[in-house]
Amino acid sequence: MSKAKGKGGTPATMALTKARADFTLHPYDHDPSAQAYGEEAADALGIPYERIFKTLVAEVESGLAVAVVPVAGKLDLKALAGALGGKRAAMADAARVERVTGYVVGGISPLGQRKPLPTVVDSSALDFPTIFFSAGRRGLQIETAPDNLITLTRAVTAPIGKTG
Repeated sequence: MSKAKGKGGTPATMALTKARADFTLHPYDHDPSAQAYGEEAADALGIPYERIFKTLVAEVESGLAVAVVPVAGKLDLKALAGALGGKRAAMADAARVERVTGYVVGGISPLGQRKPLPTVVDSSALDFPTIFFSAGRRGLQIETAPDNLITLTRAVTAPIGKTG
């Protein structure tokens, strides 16, 4: 498996490299007019939507939290709150998310964020030997075992994704 080295790496790829985790980078041509970044990545790479995960940041009672869900569906905010021991969650303001994570919307990775946030990975990730998620910039996806993501983010898994 490929490793990111030197200046070309992102904080996400550097976190995987430091942990000696196996991963593969999958670059693709990002269309600046694209609005659905995860779907764009899936289509460009020929990967089923269920295997590409998007990183969303929500506001829960205790502060910001990261949700990692398949691009095939949506985030169930109530389920996210429950997975973190709360009752309510709402999507966080994009400008605040960029400030706190150090990534731009559409390129937010669950790995290598400026400040570690509580993370919940949708349990469907465990159905696959590897999953794909943003490497920290638009046009670049990481493929790795879900256990690598869960371990490095200290995530819990829960059914937080919903279809439609």
